[in-house]
Amino acid sequence: MESLFFNIGDRRYKITRLYEKGDDHITRVDISNGIVFFDIRLKKGHTARRFDIRNLDRMVVLSVVKEGRFTLEDRLGGGVLRSRRDTSDIYCSSRQDFTLTLEEGEESDIFVLCIADFFLKRYLSLNPNEPIDFLYEKIQGDIGVALVDTKPLDALSLHLVEKIIDTRLQERMHSIRCEHNVIELMIHRFGLIDMVDESIDPDELQTARRAQRYLLNHFVSPPTIPELARLCATNETKLKRAFKKVYGTTIGGYIRKLRLERANRLLKDRLLTIGEVAREVGYSHQGYFGRLFFEAYGIYPKDLK
Repeated sequence: MESLFFNIGDRRYKITRLYEKGDDHITRVDISNGIVFFDIRLKKGHTARRFDIRNLDRMVVLSVVKEGRFTLEDRLGGGVLRSRRDTSDIYCSSRQDFTLTLEEGEESDIFVLCIADFFLKRYLSLNPNEPIDFLYEKIQGDIGVALVDTKPLDALSLHLVEKIIDTRLQERMHSIRCEHNVIELMIHRFGLIDMVDESIDPDELQTARRAQRYLLNHFVSPPTIPELARLCATNETKLKRAFKKVYGTTIGGYIRKLRLERANRLLKDRLLTIGEVAREVGYSHQGYFGRLFFEAYGIYPKDLK
């Protein structure tokens, strides 16, 4: 078994066409040591395609599926995992011996990013509640392939994937440009993982989770803090303290996070205007919504549209 990340002798940015017929293609791109991605574009009616992935290195796999679907079959553990249209999934693997299968017939527009553990190790914070530390710790165990997180596809993820793929159009410094864009995607996507400090007092954890469950369903028109405290059978002070401990942000900050994440998903819809998206998530003023969105994601909604 060899390393997925050291199969190129010169170890620099390199594009390899694994399959190409007209506009259809399956492309592998080696960015630098520790990062490889696959760009898959196949028209409707293609035959099923299977790729064996055997690799010495522990890794995290991040997929972005715009169209189509694929399966990951763990030949060691025997499980089968599926990624579907309009989703972004994060997988962990510590003993890579699995098969990636593209479903027959469906149009496929799929991006799969493989990140080695030694690349992640550069950015460890020694805080177990940081997403990178959490993922790194996951792949130190004995797992074939495990789904760690799944989220609906959002506009910013699509935008960042296009930036990564389009690096090849630049004239110089492909590796560093592409690695920079990959890190942007990692920051955004890993940041969507719901990290909870499980070491917190059980009563506070229960209170915070009760509040979170309510907010997930009512963030467009949320209750006031006193109303939310009453719904959680506690007082305002205890609720705010518990919520901040568990989720690392205020209740207002969490509502804003939920609203902007929902807006980011809605911005994929070309038929909705930015004003309509803003109102859909609870903001009546488009300019204020745009400013909050930029503060959260570093890009304005109009630039994603």
